[in-house]
Amino acid sequence: MKIEEFQKKFGIIGKSKEIKDLVDITMQVAQSDISILITGDSGVGKEVFARAIHNYSKRSNKELVSVNCGAIPEGILESELFGHKKGSFTGAIEDRKGYFEIADGGTLFLDEIAEMPATTQVKLLRVLETQEFIRIGGETVTKVDVRIIAATNKDLQKEVDSKKFRNDLYFRLKAVTLNLPPLRKRRGDIPELISFFIKNYSVNNRIPEPTLTKEAMAMLQNYNWPGNIRELKNVVETATTLSRTGNLDIESFAPLLTVDHSGDESRNLPVHVNRPMESLDRELIYRALIEIKKDLMDLKLFAEKNQNEFNNTTEGGGNEILPLQTVERQAIEKAFTAARHNKRKTAQLLGISERTLYRKLRDYGLE
Repeated sequence: MKIEEFQKKFGIIGKSKEIKDLVDITMQVAQSDISILITGDSGVGKEVFARAIHNYSKRSNKELVSVNCGAIPEGILESELFGHKKGSFTGAIEDRKGYFEIADGGTLFLDEIAEMPATTQVKLLRVLETQEFIRIGGETVTKVDVRIIAATNKDLQKEVDSKKFRNDLYFRLKAVTLNLPPLRKRRGDIPELISFFIKNYSVNNRIPEPTLTKEAMAMLQNYNWPGNIRELKNVVETATTLSRTGNLDIESFAPLLTVDHSGDESRNLPVHVNRPMESLDRELIYRALIEIKKDLMDLKLFAEKNQNEFNNTTEGGGNEILPLQTVERQAIEKAFTAARHNKRKTAQLLGISERTLYRKLRDYGLE
């Protein structure tokens, strides 16, 4: 199978050298049973590669079981992985298989492996070495045939150095390491990803496929995408959902993107829109409420920062406190002029989000 055929079959999008090289390695190692460690920032597509590895392997007719180690409480992770016997602890009302038994003959994908507790790391290492374990509360050894794919957005070597991750487990897992690049390192793949997300979302939701302007495409390619492919997908789907004209331009995306002046990736809130409309409405409202809260915080900080500059000194030597709206309008006018009406630069000068700036420009009739 050629690289392009592999990508099309397993949903790996991109023509950059970085992606082609990764796919080439993936195709080479998928047929073996060797453990694989997939690293990369959150949202770069680690699970997509894990599924491609499994589906291209000789285990493809068996289960691929995905486990998010960071989402399962420490106290029950061991039971989830290895199973338990009835009565082994409070709430164990029946025998239960763990993920290792469920994935027997197939593949176990351990996402966020760096979050795994130290005690569970010890037992995982034993299973990797012997392919056997004992259920919690059990007395007999259970043998399994499972291939392990692990993933993390952390630097495991640093975790090892800080004694948060076992050195022997790290070396056992990283027999083959796939390091997926962030989206900002493969900007040439952005147009193809956007096209795929628009087309896929339109088909799934039975709506006409919108068109994207060249200016909007240029803006999306220049954006830094701290949330990577996951953020790009959410932004494209949200803009498509909210579009009333069937034409996606700069104004369609600008409120969904954030000026990265603080490095805070949490401002890029994901919205999963491939759901019933009622669920979508709830998420959009929730997102709007959170953004309003952030806008209010922006305005509070902005008012405190600019208060001294815009207070006029009276003849009596005291300070006259101007209304917040007056202070706000003067500051926005001054910054807008200084930035030569460049809205992104204006937002950066004021230390607020572009979304806040767009709304304030409309409120004060400064557009």
